[in-house]
Amino acid sequence: MKKKAVLSFLSAALLVLPSALLAYQGGAVSDGGTIAGVVKFKGAAPAPKKLDINKDKEVCGKTDKVDPSLIVSGGNLVNAVVSITDVKKGKKIDVQKVTLDQKGCEYQPHVLAFPAGTTVEILNPDGILHNVHSYSKVNSPFNVAQPKFKKSMTQKIEKPEIINVKCDVHGWMNGWFFVTEHPYVSVTDKSGAFKLTDVPAGTYNVEVWHETLGKTSQKVTVKPKEEAKVNFEIAKK
Repeated sequence: MKKKAVLSFLSAALLVLPSALLAYQGGAVSDGGTIAGVVKFKGAAPAPKKLDINKDKEVCGKTDKVDPSLIVSGGNLVNAVVSITDVKKGKKIDVQKVTLDQKGCEYQPHVLAFPAGTTVEILNPDGILHNVHSYSKVNSPFNVAQPKFKKSMTQKIEKPEIINVKCDVHGWMNGWFFVTEHPYVSVTDKSGAFKLTDVPAGTYNVEVWHETLGKTSQKVTVKPKEEAKVNFEIAKK
């Protein structure tokens, strides 16, 4: 009976051990390198699609708005998320608060990327009713009204996941949370640029994700205290 109990314990331990080994381990990185580059859009850039502002026009319609799901600037892809998919050990995760603004009835920024455990502060400076509805599958979904008097509220995102967020009041409002297990994630700016810092020396799979265009990846080798340059090109499907 005792032998069976020991075997059962060992079997359970073996089931737990792999997931523990796979968990990201954060700490000091003394000789880390950098991965930097640009994400390009392959082909002719599509014309920006104007959004139909059909509610609260006195606030939401002050300026023309375009569909943020595919923004190309000078051939560079904006709002693409670049991350390392196979890093298991590296710099410490600096869990802090990030901000999602709803200024002018738009989510700003359109894409937020951050490690799991981060608190998102959601602002409403518009003076009208907004609503933040998360379409989560791993994290607990939330669907919270934010009246005009509620200028700020918070939501903590506990687990890695790509989450679409929408406003049920203003149907054109659409954004994304790209939640990672580690801190090696970056969103491309207006020039399509990204940078991942303090990466331990080694070879990694670096992936680009875009809400409309999908994914692409490359293997990148990082040397101690050096910058590895890598550029991506991604086309419309």
